[in-house]
Amino acid sequence: MRKRWGVALVACLALVGAACSKSSSSSGSGGPTVLQSIGPGEGALNLIAWQGYTEDGSTDPKSDWVHPFEQQSGCQVHVKYGQTSDEMVNLMRQGGGTAYDGVSASGDATNRLIAHGDVAPINVNLIDGWKQFLPTLQSPPHNTVKGVHYGVSYMYGANVLMYNTQTFSSPPTSWSVVFDPNTPYAGKITAYGGAIYVADAALYLKAHDPSLGITDPYELTQPQLDAAINLLKGQKPNVKKYWTSATDEIDLFTSGDVVAGTAWPYQVSVMQSATPPAPVDAVIPTEGATGWADTWMMSSHARHPNCMYKWMQWASTPQVQAQVAEFYGATPSSLQSCPIITQDLGQAAAAPYHCGDDGFVHQLYLWRTPLAACGNGKTDCIDYSVWEQKFTEVTGA
Repeated sequence: MRKRWGVALVACLALVGAACSKSSSSSGSGGPTVLQSIGPGEGALNLIAWQGYTEDGSTDPKSDWVHPFEQQSGCQVHVKYGQTSDEMVNLMRQGGGTAYDGVSASGDATNRLIAHGDVAPINVNLIDGWKQFLPTLQSPPHNTVKGVHYGVSYMYGANVLMYNTQTFSSPPTSWSVVFDPNTPYAGKITAYGGAIYVADAALYLKAHDPSLGITDPYELTQPQLDAAINLLKGQKPNVKKYWTSATDEIDLFTSGDVVAGTAWPYQVSVMQSATPPAPVDAVIPTEGATGWADTWMMSSHARHPNCMYKWMQWASTPQVQAQVAEFYGATPSSLQSCPIITQDLGQAAAAPYHCGDDGFVHQLYLWRTPLAACGNGKTDCIDYSVWEQKFTEVTGA
């Protein structure tokens, strides 16, 4: 993974060089200025977020880290939930970039936002919790370019295989239950409806068709991409529905319309916490898993920058990171949140979080934007715009 992240950084530098070259770590001569101190809040904060990242007690009265923030800061939070990274990128550009102050962006969106100048450099010295982050997530290439930070890490985790425990007598061990055209669960599987899902197919082929020579599911040559698209086309007749909203997938499993599919830890957590608990569980199959590492980023045209900084401070504290992790089922960036999770949940229940485990981060193929520049120094990989086009041909949407 370190090698992949290093490769991603090289590609990113080429992609965002123009955006970065104007931004110093302090004054940003000729470009965006990095805030040197946090002033009084402006009274409001408009965010784009993944569902489950900004809980205010309406889903679960015990899960509320928004209202305490509002009381402390005086910043009233308004949230628009994004369903895919593509949607979040588009939302961040609405109103000339002034509609929203910040976004919880995944790695397949962060570098696009940086390259386009949509997000502002961040002074991480103003974020106390940043110093206690897992070293890998303090300055990762998906939010830090040429030493300039464009956000602070939040949660990370795997795209897991969720399954109905009443249907499966034992946990599935392979992604073949959703990718094999002859799966016994035809018509009762679900798949993620974003183009980045192509990487999941590529990861499966990496294990099952070594002749393709896939080494990284985000760096695909034309033949490799064609193979992944063909796998997805073979999968489509077995897919009950492609989901982009987490609640859509929850509804599909709750109704019994589907029994297996890729999921985020959020869906698993919500369903297992229901009354009565839903008969679902999740695994990372033997082929491995893609994943995501999310970053709070501030719009370069934020109307409430002080409130956004206050939010990033709040979201980086170990107490809040532990709350989010326990609700969402994801792993926090803060090392100091790990003992809180263990105390709250117990050793056995906390173990699947892999909190503070650098190795767990590195074994995941974290989302990032596919570029034409391959990690081997060549430029024969296929960029994300083609992924989008090809995935639309698969789903018909």
